[in-house]
Amino acid sequence: MRFRLSRTIPHTPWRAENTWSLSPMRFTILIIGLALFGIGDGLLIVAHIGNAPWSVLAQGLSLRTNIPLGWWTFIISTVVLLIWIPLREKPGFGTIANIVVVATFIQLTVDLLPTPPSLWGQLSLSIIGVLTVGAGSSLYLTCGLGPGPRDGLMTALHYRTGLPVGRVRLFIELVVLALGWSLGGRVGIGTVLFALFIGYSVAFWLGIVGRLTAH
Repeated sequence: MRFRLSRTIPHTPWRAENTWSLSPMRFTILIIGLALFGIGDGLLIVAHIGNAPWSVLAQGLSLRTNIPLGWWTFIISTVVLLIWIPLREKPGFGTIANIVVVATFIQLTVDLLPTPPSLWGQLSLSIIGVLTVGAGSSLYLTCGLGPGPRDGLMTALHYRTGLPVGRVRLFIELVVLALGWSLGGRVGIGTVLFALFIGYSVAFWLGIVGRLTAH
């Protein structure tokens, strides 16, 4: 079986007809996907050589306030979701679950795993983190239960401004990264790896899901 990078989100047997339509299978796959997303993001933090942009911001705020990083991830996601209101975006079950589950598993990963002592170990952990975030994304996106708060903000601004979605996402990520860095969040090789390869990681795993569920 050959796996290729997917150019779209495949239609899976567990895809919902609307963003609040739940079933035991769909719920389970959603939670597994979001948990993997949080674990992958946490692995980048644990690697200690640079976080994903939103975790740079959460870590910077955590360092300034002594509030745990997981809680700041939850707070940031909630604030971003509130921004949806004037943009007239509607959350789904997956949007709300994203806020809770991702933050929880980021914190658990950071609390339970030590930083590898060698640079090669740290690089390996960062790469595994990017792959794990991609795998988690491929599962939760195919549930059709609504985008995460950040993805929803991106698409809402895209529709309201008419700017290309890639430029909107880049602008958001750069603003968040700069703010987090100024607060003391960790930026480094891991951040670059995430920026360069997260899109490919998601597309790779979406391709696998699409092949495995194709009739």
